[in-house]
Amino acid sequence: QVQLEESGGGSVQAGGSLRLSCVHSTYTSGRYCMAWFRQAPGKEREGVASIYTGSGSTDYADSVKGRFTVSRDNTKNTLELQMDNLEPEDTAIYYCAATPAGSGWWCRLQGPQARPSEYSSWGQGTQVTVSS
Repeated sequence: QVQLEESGGGSVQAGGSLRLSCVHSTYTSGRYCMAWFRQAPGKEREGVASIYTGSGSTDYADSVKGRFTVSRDNTKNTLELQMDNLEPEDTAIYYCAATPAGSGWWCRLQGPQARPSEYSSWGQGTQVTVSS
């Protein structure tokens, strides 16, 4: 498993920006999907952004397209999530997750492969609160 630890959450007004960071342990071998999930009170955990370590391909939930950007910094072993134009509906606990994957298809956020149960490693989560 990969060890993951998130940081960067906080409170912001609608229209503002936050940047989340996830420090991860070095992969021993293989390629991974790395993703950001979020869970709002009373709602299911959902994937918002993913990246495939093999090709760098990314995917986003429709609700965040054009506002969120996922990226990796290989020199620092971090997964980043830049969140712009935040909305109150973005309020949630945000989790970093990773799982081994043979291709970028497994990192798509639509379909059964996007279920949280498909990811083997998780961070502890960081709270993001957006006020109107």
